[in-house]
Amino acid sequence: MKTYLNQISGIDDAIVSMFMSKRSWTREKELHIREVCRTVLRADGGLREYDSAQADAFAEFADWMDKLTKWGWKHTTMLRFIDMSVTVEGLHRAGQDDWDAHAKRFNNRIIRSSTRLASFSYEMSAWYQDKILPTDLALQELGLAVPQTIEHDGVKYVKAVNGYIREDMADNPDVKRGLYMLSIPSNFIFKIDLTEWGHVFKERNANGSANPEVKQCCESIADQVEQFHKQFNRELFLKILN
Repeated sequence: MKTYLNQISGIDDAIVSMFMSKRSWTREKELHIREVCRTVLRADGGLREYDSAQADAFAEFADWMDKLTKWGWKHTTMLRFIDMSVTVEGLHRAGQDDWDAHAKRFNNRIIRSSTRLASFSYEMSAWYQDKILPTDLALQELGLAVPQTIEHDGVKYVKAVNGYIREDMADNPDVKRGLYMLSIPSNFIFKIDLTEWGHVFKERNANGSANPEVKQCCESIADQVEQFHKQFNRELFLKILN
């Protein structure tokens, strides 16, 4: 299972939002904030390598970020301006279901591999590979052959992955996926704002009660977010009121 933090966006908007409530905003200040962000941030929203020629911009940006996280954990609307785009590769389907339990937190911005539109054989996520052995593979290991067709209640069934399917429905994708195991790997992409990410992290981090691979997924994403910006760290995720 691998995770990829594709982008963090909206930091400039979140910083601008800090200056609205007390009416210290001006259009000139907003344009300056956006220019500084363009200077210090990469295209994916991570912090560029420090450049002494732009020392003032880096210092000003760091000050804004410190203030944003100082206030944003409580004034959570500010952190909702900040979006994270993440792709996950190979989390097992049961873990995907656990992740989907927070679909509302992603504002339903989550799309995963379809078991209807894609076919699976005996693939399983890396976490399961040395822990379980499907019956079909176990029989192969033992050199035991199973019939390719059987009859049940007078109806003919044909061999498929992990079982048998009624012959007239052998190619029906909605029927075939009924035999897929929860260990099959699932890929998905999602977006989530920083405020809602705090909730997901609280529920799925290493100290929670989630499936081990789901915890690994959560912690891997958290590592990458912190690598993008040190202010967006586990202490903040746990502190955000949501």
